[in-house]
Amino acid sequence: MLIMRHELLLVLITVILLLVELFLPAGRKRLVILPAILLFGAVTALGFIPGPAGSLFGGMYCTTPLILMMKNILSVGVFIVLLQSVDWLRKEENREKISEYFLLLFSTLIGMMYMISSGDFLMFYLGLELATIPLAALAAFERFKEKSAEAGVKLIFISALSSGVLLYGLSMIYGTVGTLYFSDVLGRIDGSALQILAFIFFFAGMAFKISIVPFHLWTADVYEGAPVNITSYLSVISKGAAVMIFTILLYTVFARITVLWKDVIYITSILTMTLGNLFAMRQQNLKRFLAFSSIAQAGFILLGIIGQSQMGMTTVVYFVLIYIFSNLGAFGVVSVIANRTGKETIDEYDGLYRTNPKLSLTMMLALFSLAGIPPVAGFFGKFFLFTAAAKQGLYILVLIAVLNTIISLYYYLLVVKAMFLNRSDRPIEYFKSDGYSRLGLILCIAGIVVIGIVSPFYEWINQYAFGIY
Repeated sequence: MLIMRHELLLVLITVILLLVELFLPAGRKRLVILPAILLFGAVTALGFIPGPAGSLFGGMYCTTPLILMMKNILSVGVFIVLLQSVDWLRKEENREKISEYFLLLFSTLIGMMYMISSGDFLMFYLGLELATIPLAALAAFERFKEKSAEAGVKLIFISALSSGVLLYGLSMIYGTVGTLYFSDVLGRIDGSALQILAFIFFFAGMAFKISIVPFHLWTADVYEGAPVNITSYLSVISKGAAVMIFTILLYTVFARITVLWKDVIYITSILTMTLGNLFAMRQQNLKRFLAFSSIAQAGFILLGIIGQSQMGMTTVVYFVLIYIFSNLGAFGVVSVIANRTGKETIDEYDGLYRTNPKLSLTMMLALFSLAGIPPVAGFFGKFFLFTAAAKQGLYILVLIAVLNTIISLYYYLLVVKAMFLNRSDRPIEYFKSDGYSRLGLILCIAGIVVIGIVSPFYEWINQYAFGIY
């Protein structure tokens, strides 16, 4: 039971919320918010208590100290998302759907945790689908808005297509090796033509989930149409979980065809970084801006994956941890301002520092971390990614990544310039954000500053990553 504690506790919370929803009067749905956040906060805290490693269901489900750390990282990110969602949930149009929001969010998180702990492709696929289907409902949560409904429809169609492509690849893997268990597949992969084709389908399916070029075209439209808090969840938690399991599978199951997938990662990394940055420069809507920024960040993550080693695994997990705090910090500011004023474009942020200096400073810190400016955490995350790739002798790839970092610095500074230097006759008026949002932003700031400067997180992750690659 302790081996599967994350999932079981989340299922328990979901059942409790479902029962509360049945008996709570329609006019008192807001009472669910605080208990739901407190219960999830308790689950997040309990997750950091050391637990046993092992496997269940004949090896279909397994856990290790590294996998437990991955789940804890995701839980912390979801906790921040919940804090940033309170002000939005209290709106008149959402008050009747508060319980549904928590039920869907926890359901998709359960799927992600099963996916990370999967020991065979069946559990992996079931976890992936459980994580994906509720996300489409969340993207269309504001069904009274045309763009939100459109985002939900696009996400479900794209997810169905990508899942079909991935499942086709998995069926070919099963057809060539006769098993779905990761440990058995590893021993039977010999690089035959059918297995290479199967890997290409598998990679394409996962590339949709991570928004790797050229499988990224859905990202900006879905991010723009979905509510801001759901967009941040898609950008950070969903992508983080997909990156983690993708890295584990490449380093273990597909270790014998490393030569093939390293070439694929090499090319897609360059395309993803470059196109993500170039399209981000053209955006005015901040959700689309951060969508293309997240695509570019996925390209940087691929640098860590291609550095196939203990350092590569450590770097990927460490960067995802930093990315969660950095991106949620930026999305948190966008969410607060959008909920209070409805403004979501860069031009509308002109002169923001003069009226809301704390939000401006938080946004600047988050963007600096995403850009990789020292001494904030993002700098160290990218430094280790570049180091992991350089240790494999991929100096041209590292050079291209550095050039892309310079490009990203330009468009991140466009937002900083709008807030601090540009003047506006009608700037966003001063307002005080709610306590939950402030706490979420404080946690993001603490993560950005502390993880980069004084924390031992990299050493902890490195210790747990030993033996997994």
